[in-house]
Amino acid sequence: MDRIAVLIPCYNEEKTIEKVVRDARRVLPEATVYVYNNNSKDRTAELAEAAGAIVRNEYKQGKGNVIRRMFREVDAECYLMIDGDDTYPLDCAREIVNHVLEHNADMVVGDRLSSTYFTENKRPFHNFGNSLMRGCINSLFKSDIKDIMTGYRAFSYEFVKTYPVFSKGFEIETEMTIHAVNYNLQVDNVIVEYRDRPEGSVSKLNTYSDGMKVIRKMISLYKNYKPMNFFGLLGAILFVVALGFMIPVVIEFCETGLVPRFPTLFACGFVMLSGIISFFSGMVLSVLNDKDKKDFEYRYVSTNERKKSILRAEENIER
Repeated sequence: MDRIAVLIPCYNEEKTIEKVVRDARRVLPEATVYVYNNNSKDRTAELAEAAGAIVRNEYKQGKGNVIRRMFREVDAECYLMIDGDDTYPLDCAREIVNHVLEHNADMVVGDRLSSTYFTENKRPFHNFGNSLMRGCINSLFKSDIKDIMTGYRAFSYEFVKTYPVFSKGFEIETEMTIHAVNYNLQVDNVIVEYRDRPEGSVSKLNTYSDGMKVIRKMISLYKNYKPMNFFGLLGAILFVVALGFMIPVVIEFCETGLVPRFPTLFACGFVMLSGIISFFSGMVLSVLNDKDKKDFEYRYVSTNERKKSILRAEENIER
């Protein structure tokens, strides 16, 4: 098991990958640097290997697929994940990994938004989207994450081995953030500098299509992790809508003794019934969600014990 593993997911980053690998080896000389090549059509893999990284391949396209592969294959006490585009200086890497190794953090977020992101990033919709996602997730999940979409993070062994990766693309950052918040894991924020991509380096993130995927992922996870809030709100909306259309029918019936709008009455009844079903669905799913949280605690403790046994075995071998 590595003490520190630097994980770099890459797709066509030949302009910057060599520098990122060399910087990682300089700042964290005891770390093992892994570059996971995601079907690059340039010299990314060749240059990364020449710079001293262990290069592996993930053939399913998408950052989420790459991270799934990395988390499955690499065992380490601390994982530092960083993009291969050289937008994150590695000067604070030691501070970030120390939060995991010495302060029991499960995930450390490299916070760009509190430093130079808004002045360095030349894409205004990216700036707006990052602020929007941070506000929405912190409000919905009652958290205080400073940067939701950052690719500069550190993780504990327990986080990596108990985190199920479902996302295929760039929505992975949103998924892992909400996962950590939902299971009450320790998340620390470290302010990091950000610089825009060097000339000739092109972002793979599409502002609109990937932005919509991130929003859909946030809504989906809110439904899964906060079912009572989601389905309770949906039920309340349906109930109020049905009541609003039903009141005039009831008033007319009280005044005349007649119900001339039977279709409206029937529709309101079905909508109101749907609202009640939605509410009770939220209650049932909330109970199942509470059970899942308890099961996660057992998985987390089991993973921690497995890590300790691996470390003890390695110590015995060294002796």
